[in-house]
Amino acid sequence: MVLSTAIDAVFSNKSENTILSSYRSSQVTLNLLSLQKNMIEDNIIQSEANEKTVLVGLVTNRQSETKVREYLDELEFLAHTAGAVPEKRFIQKLEYPNPRTYVGTGKLEEIRQYVEENEIGLVIFDDDLSPKQVANIEKELKVKILDRTSLILDIFAKRAQTATARTQVELAQYQYLLPRLTRMWTHLERQRGGIGMRGPGETQIETDRRIILDKISRLKEELQHIDRQKSIQRKNRGKMTRVALVGYTNVGKSTLMNLLSKSDVFAENKLFATLDTTVRKVIIDNLPMLMTDTVGFIRKLPTHLVDSFKSTLDEVRDADLLVHVVDVSHPQFEEQIEVVNKTLSDVCGSAQKPMILVFNKIDAFTYTPKDEDDLTPSTRENISLEEFKKTWMAKMNNNCVFISAKEKINIDELKQMIYDKAKEIHVERFPYNDFLFQKYDQDDNITDITEFEDLSDKN
Repeated sequence: MVLSTAIDAVFSNKSENTILSSYRSSQVTLNLLSLQKNMIEDNIIQSEANEKTVLVGLVTNRQSETKVREYLDELEFLAHTAGAVPEKRFIQKLEYPNPRTYVGTGKLEEIRQYVEENEIGLVIFDDDLSPKQVANIEKELKVKILDRTSLILDIFAKRAQTATARTQVELAQYQYLLPRLTRMWTHLERQRGGIGMRGPGETQIETDRRIILDKISRLKEELQHIDRQKSIQRKNRGKMTRVALVGYTNVGKSTLMNLLSKSDVFAENKLFATLDTTVRKVIIDNLPMLMTDTVGFIRKLPTHLVDSFKSTLDEVRDADLLVHVVDVSHPQFEEQIEVVNKTLSDVCGSAQKPMILVFNKIDAFTYTPKDEDDLTPSTRENISLEEFKKTWMAKMNNNCVFISAKEKINIDELKQMIYDKAKEIHVERFPYNDFLFQKYDQDDNITDITEFEDLSDKN
């Protein structure tokens, strides 16, 4: 409403707007774009006091119903992270999404009735929506509409703390906003196409597009400058092995980082609790190393969002050893492993790096034993933790460990595994470099001797 009122006030007199100077028009447009961007960032944050929402998913030839329900479980967690409260889910089976309204007209009417009857203020769709789909759905439902990407962007904007992360998020927001400019100029709908009717509306949108493209170009230059700074920082970190904690979001990477480095990296049971790369100097036994906590990956994350976090991915590219943290208590943890491995391979080129697979949260693992008389095939819910251990130990050639960072279970085994791998890399790379610390007894290991140094970019 604020944006619409401002725009109407500026453009109520068509003839006056036509003669505005290019400079003033650009300044007004830039101010309105800034206002729109702020509204996008605060779309859910302003309504964090438990705003009621509904979730919408689609079963197609490419997505089974089981898979859609899993995605909606994750979407619900994302909504909670952003401050919304999901009240209901709507699932429809279609061969392909409706190009006009994503779901069919009947399902859209069902959603509209529920929204009106229950005073729902927000509807979130699990897949990306085209600008036209968003406009048509908003017209029918008369509430705020978000897709998966815009919801993640909202969380990113909320979580970004450093200047680097904020720049990365701003770039992703402008890239998302660029193809959706038409929605910002609904006040010009009264102008129709045709002979003699082309003017301020079309010109203004083109002006906006140039402004945003210039802004994107400047943000990319800023990120290139940040990348150069971080590259110099990484070169100045001395002769130490670099270890990167990677994994799906909300698997316990930051908790494990705090445990190993005795630091206070922010950790919370929410998606994308960590958005800023954190680097700590950690000493295990007599071997110092650099450990990095990275932003988590997630399914169905658009490539341009991943590309915006190039500085984070550079930490992974430059790492000597990857510690892939997995939430073994999650029903779909094996699919999450595949998502992370594919992202590391496609975006980071890190498929061949030495890796330790760390199955975290064994304290939260549950399963349902099968009855002896039950002859049906076993499912994921019937497999015990011991069976998973045997399977993954054999698959990873014993390069995996099952722990609980929260309850501090099997942490010494993890430390020894990291130490052995890091020592092997250190000796091979620096054959004439002595370890920087004397050998300590087992009782004096990390608990007493660990020193950590914050090497992150806090600008």
